[in-house]
Amino acid sequence: MILPLSIPSPELQYLQLGPFRIYFYALCIIVGIIIAGIWTARRLGQRGGERGAVFDFLVWSLVLGILGARLYHVVTHWGDYFGEGKNPFEIFAFWNGGIAIFGALIGGAIGVLIASRITGIRFWSFADALVPGLLIAQAVGRLGNWFNHELFGGPTTLPWGLEIESTNAAFPIGLPEGTLFHPTFLYEALWNILGIIVLLAIERKWRPRWGTFFALYLIWYGVGRAFTESLRVDPSLLFLGVRTNVLAAILAIVVGIALFILRRHRHVGLENTVYLPGRRHPGDTVLADTADTNEYYHVIDRGDGTSVSASETEALPDASLEPASGVEPSKTH
Repeated sequence: MILPLSIPSPELQYLQLGPFRIYFYALCIIVGIIIAGIWTARRLGQRGGERGAVFDFLVWSLVLGILGARLYHVVTHWGDYFGEGKNPFEIFAFWNGGIAIFGALIGGAIGVLIASRITGIRFWSFADALVPGLLIAQAVGRLGNWFNHELFGGPTTLPWGLEIESTNAAFPIGLPEGTLFHPTFLYEALWNILGIIVLLAIERKWRPRWGTFFALYLIWYGVGRAFTESLRVDPSLLFLGVRTNVLAAILAIVVGIALFILRRHRHVGLENTVYLPGRRHPGDTVLADTADTNEYYHVIDRGDGTSVSASETEALPDASLEPASGVEPSKTH
């Protein structure tokens, strides 16, 4: 039954530009990544880090995050790709949908760890700076599920129910056409936006650092994801009768709590730098490395087209004791 405030599913899922087909699902993910990258660069720069280093983190985490997201989805939806009548090569068709945020977090974390070693920026410092950008990226990315008509919840009579065509492969068998479903994509997007507001308020008041801010993200996101996952009706791998994504959300909460306690216990002081020991901002590195006057020195212009190094000036007599050219020294009377 279609209600006045029900949410229609978009009729368009992609743009056709000549031979190229651009899916709105992909555009949502790209926009989310761009926003997250800009926001994280700004936050990292405010903490004394190099803003440009975000590009290194972005490349590594994006590549490994996509691989992890797809692998996690395939493993938890094994029957969709393997078995009688299935095409195993579909596992590579990620543009048709089917990536999992928990897999993206795992793969992305490995990418961040690699980038951390390259740039010298602490893993947990970057993770803390990433939190609000990550939440907004996930919120924008969830709109892609709306365009793909996927990952909706169970039937509902709420006025904001989601309209899904009965020809949809995920439409539950036995339900009449016109049945409305929980818009879980919207629930999660709103939860993430609320998380940005709440977590930034916490950060302004208590300034959690050393990875504790990221721990709070895991707890917040895990709570919301456990709720939305429990509403979904699409097929998923079950473990002990529970959807694996629900278990992953609970695990995120547990890991977040443990991480918060451990990091708070290990680091009780202020985070004075986002860099690993022995590493520093490239701009500061130039000044520090050239501070040795025995190896680096300024060139002094003598005004006659020649120059002399600072080390050579030590051998010259004190210029303040020499008379000006053409002027006889004064005599004491």
